Amino acid sequence: MEMPTDMQHQAMGYDRTATMFSPEGHLLQVEYAEKTVRLGSASIGMVCSDGVFILADKRIKDKLIVQSSANKVYEIDSHIISSVAGIVSDARVLIERSQVVAQQHRITYDSPIEPELIIKEVANTMQQFTQYGGARPFGVSLMIGGIRNGHPELFTSDITGNYFSYYANAIGEGDEKIKERLRESHKPDMEIKRGVKLALEMFEDIQGKNFEIDRFELAYIDSKEEKLKRMVGKELQEFAKLN
Repeated sequence: MEMPTDMQHQAMGYDRTATMFSPEGHLLQVEYAEKTVRLGSASIGMVCSDGVFILADKRIKDKLIVQSSANKVYEIDSHIISSVAGIVSDARVLIERSQVVAQQHRITYDSPIEPELIIKEVANTMQQFTQYGGARPFGVSLMIGGIRNGHPELFTSDITGNYFSYYANAIGEGDEKIKERLRESHKPDMEIKRGVKLALEMFEDIQGKNFEIDRFELAYIDSKEEKLKRMVGKELQEFAKLN
């Protein structure tokens, strides 16, 4: 019986380093890291007519954990937010680096940094770890939302260091199913409140009986105020009750 191709590649050592291409042109360690991202808890981000938001599933059920210590949406600057999927400890390094870059920009130029400059910094760092030996790729994908000159923006980076701008996107567990729904339902003229309701409905449909609003965290930035606002758990009920 012939050994499957994937097993052959592993036996030959093509998956032992992030810098070795398989005969088919794959970086197997990078592909393994992408699978790690899809095991992470999900987040949905949307650009709306009045701002941008990220709704994240914290997936924390342990009553012994202080809920405020388990944030899933991070503040990069007062006008930029980020969520992650995958190995959160990996993401922390990228988040803290992004926060430093944002503050350095304010000090140097006396102005808020553009969201795309943040995602580009993150993507460049992630790309480096797919090219140098002796280190593994970051096992995380980042979604960044922010305001630039009054206009909401949303970006997502992947394991390889690529990034794209989105009207709406999802990362983490069940991301492909959520993206299918977003392609059908998202509208550019949708307001934040309506978008959050739609995102909650998507999570409820996918998670079924496991859906609990207490485990979700919302962060959004209004285009006019350009200030981060955060809501968690039962505070989201007002969005779920919208007609």
